[in-house]
Amino acid sequence: MSSNKKVQDTHISEQVKVLHGALISIVSALNRPQNDEKMIEEAGIRLDRALFSVLVGIERLGPIGVVELAERSGRDYTTISRQVAKLDSLGLVKRRESPLDRRVREAVISAKGKAMTDRIDAARARMGQVIFKDWSADELDVFVRLMRKFADAMEEGPSAGS
Repeated sequence: MSSNKKVQDTHISEQVKVLHGALISIVSALNRPQNDEKMIEEAGIRLDRALFSVLVGIERLGPIGVVELAERSGRDYTTISRQVAKLDSLGLVKRRESPLDRRVREAVISAKGKAMTDRIDAARARMGQVIFKDWSADELDVFVRLMRKFADAMEEGPSAGS
């Protein structure tokens, strides 16, 4: 192995450790109950905090099966199933048979649920104005592009040959 390759590998390892620390900070901030409560308040909606992330997840990822939603959220299937049932009873989501696999029941956002997530998105945009107030448009564009690239790579997962 060339010394250049070792230097590059060391640099990547160091950067991955810094990136991991940043991701832990981001996930910690996103998981704080008071942040969800602030978002709900800012959006001017009435929704139990426990249902908030499930509703947004269904809107962003749906139609989606309960098992996949549970896996993506790192929560228990039975908990997510109860929360989806509650969102269904509130008219915020609909449950239907998957057209690809009749054994799977998937959740899809309803018009009422979409109206609610639109209000959440507007609140998130207002809150984002504060977070990104000192960023240039170019910085924000690059950040968003690279985060999307990173998220897509994470979704694909590491390949065995790499």
